[in-house]
Amino acid sequence: MLQPRHRQRERLTRTIVVGCTVFGIGGIALVAAARGDNSPAAAGGAEAPATVAAPTTAAPTTTVAAAAGIAAPGAAGEAVPDLAIAEPSTELTPDCQVEPKSIGYNATGIDVQCLQQALVREGFYNGEVSGTFDYATAQAVEAFQTEHDLFVDGVVGRVTGLTLGIWPDEQLFVEHTDPLPAGTMDSWGYPVSSVTSITSNAPPLPEDSGSGYRVVYERISQRVWAVDENEVVIRSWLVSGSQYNNELPGTHQVYSRSEQSTAWNGRAILPYMIRWLKTEIGAIGFHGIPTHVEDGSAYQTEEELGTRLSSGCQRQANPDAAFLWAFADVGTPVVVI
Repeated sequence: MLQPRHRQRERLTRTIVVGCTVFGIGGIALVAAARGDNSPAAAGGAEAPATVAAPTTAAPTTTVAAAAGIAAPGAAGEAVPDLAIAEPSTELTPDCQVEPKSIGYNATGIDVQCLQQALVREGFYNGEVSGTFDYATAQAVEAFQTEHDLFVDGVVGRVTGLTLGIWPDEQLFVEHTDPLPAGTMDSWGYPVSSVTSITSNAPPLPEDSGSGYRVVYERISQRVWAVDENEVVIRSWLVSGSQYNNELPGTHQVYSRSEQSTAWNGRAILPYMIRWLKTEIGAIGFHGIPTHVEDGSAYQTEEELGTRLSSGCQRQANPDAAFLWAFADVGTPVVVI
């Protein structure tokens, strides 16, 4: 369990977020943040706000857990979903924070104690701080999510954890390298951005990040690596990925590209769109920093890269997006960690 440097809170609206919906040259993509962190949804399992019943501090009569087949204690045929198990630690503190992983039914350990303690503090749980994510804990989580206009699934992911104040400061995992001198080019002859590292100063590749020619994206560090067939990192850079957990980990492939796409609402232009996650309802991919159709202004700055700001796709500085457009043709492996 991580100890905090400072605590983060986030209040979300009732609007269902639909992110990275693009209608582009050569392809149409749509991704919606529409499910809980561990849910096998089409978009990879995203925790998102939703229109829900009127706020209440009582556990719902018909819970998501019950609807999924999770029986109350003592009931016959109790189901145990295959959800993330919190990693154990040694000490519970009043201002505890959890590992940045989803916590669900049947999880055990210090992170569940931290969750239960927070639910007690917020007035949603009056049971034992046992360290076991049981039926009562799931009901309390659902009640908290309902009260705070979050997607109600009984699973504690990033958004629920932030709202409870138990999610860690994500910037602890983001490595900002010193900007390279103006005019620096990588070994492919492409100019760098203010958040680019090249072979000599790139952070090391994560463990279990595959082999061969590939793109590696580590969500927790909001960082991408472009690796050639000789295992040389051509360049690495920060991105602004999804606020939700809809970036499905695993090994994928680039399957569609659009040099310029337009967002679902027609208000944003997405340069160099490279799609790597195809779902039942659309796609997730890398693209440059989006700009407003109305006046051409950018949705964010390069300085904000390394912070999760998207609803699904990975925003890049435009020099990095231009490089990746050259590097990642259709069929290029994309390893997401």
